[in-house]
Amino acid sequence: MTFASKITLGRLMMVPVFAVLAIYYGNSIKEGRAQEFLRIAALVVFVLASASDAIDGFIAKYFNQRSAFGAIIDPIADKSLLLTGIITLSLVDWGSAGWRIPLWFTALVIVRDCVILGGIGILWYCKVQVNIDPHWSGKVCTFAQMFALGWVMLRFVVIDPIFPCALAAFFTVWSGVAYFRQGWKLLQTADLHHPN
Repeated sequence: MTFASKITLGRLMMVPVFAVLAIYYGNSIKEGRAQEFLRIAALVVFVLASASDAIDGFIAKYFNQRSAFGAIIDPIADKSLLLTGIITLSLVDWGSAGWRIPLWFTALVIVRDCVILGGIGILWYCKVQVNIDPHWSGKVCTFAQMFALGWVMLRFVVIDPIFPCALAAFFTVWSGVAYFRQGWKLLQTADLHHPN
C-alpha cells in the first residue's frame, strides 16, 4: 500500500471521530451547557480530513504513487466525509434552535448521489465504458456543499444556514442533471447490441 493510500485511509478513519464529536457537541447545546471544546475538536478533525485530500492527491501525483486501490478508496473517503458532515449536522443543532443543515437539503444530496451511483451501475451493466473523472459542475457542487457545512460549523455570520444551503442545493441539482445528461449520452452513443 502506498503512502498516499495510507493518508486516504487515515481520512476515512477520521470520519466517525468527527461524527461523534459533532453529535456530542450538539447534545451539549441541547442540554444547555455548550461545550465549545467539542466544537473546536470536531472542526479540527474535519479540516485535517479535508486537507488530507489535497495532500494524498499531491503525493500520488508527484511521487508516482497512483494505484488501483487509491483510485477506489479516495472517492469513497471524500464522499464519506462530506455525507457524514451533512447528515450529522442535519440531526443536531450547532447553535441556536434550527442552526443546522436542513433535512430537505440532506435528502437532496443523498438522492443525487444515489441517482449517480445507480446510473454508473446501469452503464457498467450495459458494458459502457465509464470515465470516473469528476465533471466541473460536480467540483462546484462539492465546494458549495463544503461552504454550507462551514457556515454551520464556524458560525461567523448569524444569517440562517438555509441561505448557503439553498445555494448549494442549486449546484447539487445542476451537477446531478449534468451527470445524468452525460450518462444518457453515453447510453445513446454506445452500441449496446455489440458490447466490447
